[in-house]
Amino acid sequence: MENQNFDKYFAERHSYRTFDEKPVSREVISDIIRLAMRAPTTGNMQLYSVLVCDQEEMLMKLRPLHFNQPASKNAKAIITVCADFNRFARWCRLSNADPGYENFLSFTSAMLDATILAQQITTIAEMKGLGTCYLGTATYNADKISELLGLPEMVVPVACLAIGWPAGEAEETERLPLEAVCTFGRYPEFSDDDILRLYEAKDKFPANSKYVEENGKQSLAQVFTDVRYPKAMNEEFSAKFLQLLKEKKFL
Repeated sequence: MENQNFDKYFAERHSYRTFDEKPVSREVISDIIRLAMRAPTTGNMQLYSVLVCDQEEMLMKLRPLHFNQPASKNAKAIITVCADFNRFARWCRLSNADPGYENFLSFTSAMLDATILAQQITTIAEMKGLGTCYLGTATYNADKISELLGLPEMVVPVACLAIGWPAGEAEETERLPLEAVCTFGRYPEFSDDDILRLYEAKDKFPANSKYVEENGKQSLAQVFTDVRYPKAMNEEFSAKFLQLLKEKKFL
């Protein structure tokens, strides 16, 4: 890809939640995942597995676990990327090696591998003209997704992608300025005024202002804390996820 097109892709990329009726072939998806597997991985252990659901019968069972989000309802396939130490540990035992990976550090290694792979899948798919959208509910209902997909011990879903051929235009989104997230050296000592200034573009973004009005809140921050990601919900799904990690032998 030429530098100009490369920069344009990353500067203008969007998530898509509406997809065309045209199916995405298994050949295309397999090719995307094969290329994505060149992504960095902990110790070159490749601590991930990818499960692709593209049949309507399975999709009908999976969508409710993602709260029937528009992207999940419209997707031609839902890709679940899992942190997987099961396969590697079995290989160790079969090779007369004693694996010591039933711990939280090992989970974080596998989670990073899976997350990096998921983003690589996203980028390659979009460069091939497909649309994607992360389903943030992957860890909310990880226990139920695990049961549906038949995941064994030491395999945990950490990222899900809706994928399909885009239909229409993607929704415009905003981003923080570079100075909010990038510092050369030590962590910056932002003043309260600095924080408010850095988030000003988010506060004034038209779609965000609409969210505030629709939810009867005083600020965009209240939409996040009171509606989208409230404390009670965070604690409930945290407890469920931690319980799953115990059941999967990572804790």
